[in-house]
Amino acid sequence: MVEFDKILEVIRPGGIVSGIVVLGFTWLLAEAIRKGMATWSARWPSNRLVLQHSGSLLRYAVWGLGAMAALFLAVDLSRQALTALAGIIAVAGGFALKDVATSVLAGITLLVDRPFQVGDRITFGEHYGEVVAMGLRSVKLMTLDHNLVTIPNGRLLTDVVSCGNAGAISMMVQLDFHLGVDQDLAAARRIVTDAITTSRYAYLREPWKLVVSQVTLGEVVALRLRAKVYVLDLGYEKDLETDVTSKVTLAFAEAGLSPPAILHRPLPAAAA
Repeated sequence: MVEFDKILEVIRPGGIVSGIVVLGFTWLLAEAIRKGMATWSARWPSNRLVLQHSGSLLRYAVWGLGAMAALFLAVDLSRQALTALAGIIAVAGGFALKDVATSVLAGITLLVDRPFQVGDRITFGEHYGEVVAMGLRSVKLMTLDHNLVTIPNGRLLTDVVSCGNAGAISMMVQLDFHLGVDQDLAAARRIVTDAITTSRYAYLREPWKLVVSQVTLGEVVALRLRAKVYVLDLGYEKDLETDVTSKVTLAFAEAGLSPPAILHRPLPAAAA
């Protein structure tokens, strides 16, 4: 009861409505920044990663200033009031806000350390997609099948995160093709090379390579042709994969190149 009386002493009843109005305008301004950055990013795609990252920083600043303004309007910030308010918040909200405070501090660390940024393609656990928002509490990841995954900031600091492009528009894409060990490897290499070099989605200014290795797929021994090529733009990742795979599959069929199969060796004749 004593703590409730202290709360009433520091709150300005007339300032609560003003504080709510300030928070409402803060939300509108943050949404306007988000939509504006999305529009500018679509207009200038080569600069969209910088624009999206700047938008995240601006929204952080807007929400911070808005929260401070609302606090000044709704709370009497005299020395005695600050002392009472600090004690109440420390006791009542310390444990309740522990996870939130951890996520906020982790979010600030992510923005400063920048292991990835808005617009990057990252892998977190079983999830892979594009970072579409970095907030105070969490990071939102849009997977390639358009599922929105929300990841708490704290987990991104303690778990392993893989970033595919590190702030660049282009990104390396890995494509695997499998062939029977008795097939024409030289012809297969020419086909894959032609498919890569003629794809309009491949960024050939960056070095690319074709790695051949022998692998085991279940009980089948196969030749794996692994193409490592940069895509022109992150948004064309699946277009590059579809384009090259379609060309290779059709060319393999026309050339009579077969997929891996179980090969049987004749048994030696039994001794008489």
